[in-house]
Parts: sequence; structure tokens; C-alpha cells
Amino acid sequence: MAGFLGRHHLRLSQSTLLAAYDCVTGNDPRLALAVAERERAAEPVSLDWLVGFRRGEGVQDELAAVARLMERLERNLESFSQTTTQARTATTEYSAALRDQVDGLQQGGDAGAMLADVLAIARTMIERTHDIERHMVRSEQETRALHRSLEETRRHAELDHLTGLPNRRAFEHRLARELVAAQAEGDPLCVAFCDIDRFKRINDTHGHDAGDRVLRAVACALNEISDDRCHVARHGGEEFVVLFRGLPLDEAYDRLDETRDALAERRMVNRATDIPFGKVTFSAGIADVFEYPDSREALRAADEALYIAKKDGRNRIVRASAQVRLIAGPPKAA
Repeated sequence: MAGFLGRHHLRLSQSTLLAAYDCVTGNDPRLALAVAERERAAEPVSLDWLVGFRRGEGVQDELAAVARLMERLERNLESFSQTTTQARTATTEYSAALRDQVDGLQQGGDAGAMLADVLAIARTMIERTHDIERHMVRSEQETRALHRSLEETRRHAELDHLTGLPNRRAFEHRLARELVAAQAEGDPLCVAFCDIDRFKRINDTHGHDAGDRVLRAVACALNEISDDRCHVARHGGEEFVVLFRGLPLDEAYDRLDETRDALAERRMVNRATDIPFGKVTFSAGIADVFEYPDSREALRAADEALYIAKKDGRNRIVRASAQVRLIAGPPKAA
């Protein structure tokens, strides 16, 4: 394992040690194969690549779980449909048999024999009906259980497990819903990209466990402003996205800036070493969604505004304008 870490110039951490173990022992064949392919192609096996590969594996596993649940649900619905068809067929057959017996009685047949036949048909119908009812109840219970499992798996697939926030996939679904709702109700809609300042330096200086703690702290700070009309998600890496419905651009800016300012006043310490992190801040770009042809253009504008905020010194929020003119808020110390 030491050879693996040294060959790829990886610093010793829980993540890299686990990756080395999985490759050397063959515990994760997919990872070992992917590493071998990168080595043959003379491409680096970096920590970022390992994290991305693990994340991709997790997404694929979650999607596979959803697919398996969907298959089970489809089979259960098919079984339920077959049971319903059988019930309908049985009802038709019994109705026809009873009709024949009633017609025979009306024509003066042997009443005793025909009555016995009617009772036999009725008894068979009751037994068959009970069987079908049990099958339908069981199918209904299984279908409900599968629905619950499917919803749980979907929620799991849309959660960022490090921060507890919704992930990018969940945000994209939320943006689509909020866009429709805002258009229908005439509400303003704003979107902001937030990126932790100098996060790579935090990871390099204090380690990835400390970096994870910073990610959770920023996620918690942003999540404090969330409600049924303000939605926060982790977009990927050290980037977060915030969606404001019902607030015009200036008010959304002020609300997010209060969070930025409060976070910048905090002082965090690496618990493992007691070394201060220094000031933990984020930069952001914010855009009014309805100033753009579509939500994708609004997201691009917010991302460009974030870039300007970084370029202008960090620890600030920049408003985007539809005329490709970026107006920064009051400058803050980096």
C-alpha cells in the first residue's frame, strides 16, 4: 500500500489508504481496473480523481438500486393486473353458469338438481373470490412497500451525504418546479452560486478531514436561511447553490450577504492539531432568473458573477445583469 501511495504521490489519509487497500488486495476490482487503465495511459491518479471515481460509483449503485426497485414494482403491477383479469374472467364464467341454471329452472327442468348445481357454483365462486381477494390484498401490500422503498431510494440518491444537503440532481429538479411555480404566481426567482474561498489551501494545509468539517460548517450556515421558498444544495466540490423564490434580486442579495458576513466573523480551529483555519469565507454570484431567456442562462450568469467575485478579492457577492454588466456589492476584505 505504501508503494501505491508513493507511486501516485498521494498523501496519507483515510481516503487514500482505503483506496490503496482496495487496489492492492483486489477488494474493489472496478477501482483497481480503472487505476490500471490510467497508469497505462500515463494519466495521474490524484485524490480528486479517486474522490470523483468513488462518487461516480455511488451514483451508479444508487441508480442501479432504483432500477431494481422499478423492475420489482413493474412485476408486482403486472401480477396485480393478471389477478384483476382473472377475477373479471371468473365473474363472467360464473355469471354465465348461473344464467344457464336460471334459464333451465324457468323452462321446467329438475329444480332439485339445478338448485344443487347453483349452490355448487356459488360455493366455488365464493372460494375463488376469497383466493383472488387474498392475492389482491397481498399485491396491494407489496406495491405499497415497493413505493416506499422506491421513494426512500430516490431521496437517498438526491442527498449529499457529507453535508446532509440536497445534491445537484435534487437541485435541478427543485429549480424546474420552482420555476413553474414562480411563473404561475408572478413571484421573483433568484439563484446564487457560492464557493468556499481558498478551499484547496485548507485541504492541503489541514487535511481532507478538516476540509470536510469546513464544508459541513458552510453548508450549515447556508442552510440556516432555507425555508419553503429558499432552497440550498451542494452543487459539487466546495460549491453550493441557493434558490430564492419570492425575493427580488436586492433582497436575495442582502439575505445571502448576511450569511456571508456572519460566517466570515467565525473563527474555526482544526480539532486534530488546534491550529486555526483562519477566516473561512465564501464568494458568490447571484442572478435574477427571469432576466434571462431560460434558467440555464441564469445559472451561467450567476457562475460568471461568482468568477468576478473571486477575481475582485473573494469574500463578497456579485450581482449579475442581463446586459452582461456585473455590479459588485461593497468590497470586503479577502
